[in-house]
Amino acid sequence: MLPSIIPFKKELVLFTGIIEIAAAIGLLIPSLQHLTAWLLIVFFISVLPANISAALRRIDYQNKTTNGPGVHYLWFRIPLQLLFIVWVYFFGAR
Repeated sequence: MLPSIIPFKKELVLFTGIIEIAAAIGLLIPSLQHLTAWLLIVFFISVLPANISAALRRIDYQNKTTNGPGVHYLWFRIPLQLLFIVWVYFFGAR
């Protein structure tokens, strides 16, 4: 999913997974909820370019090939990402 110029792809994907788990835990702790929500919004915005890049390069996540749905994937992924941002803002950041 990541462009070829980015090194340590597997490690970076593992790290983002750890961030997502830590954020889920942080949202459950009332004293960390507000900060975690804002950091999660920043995270969602920062991974959006990778999703757009993968869609434009027609990455098929299941088969690890380049014959996936392409730009059609953006019509699903970008609104979903925006929904996540609004959801986290409404329930955690405000």
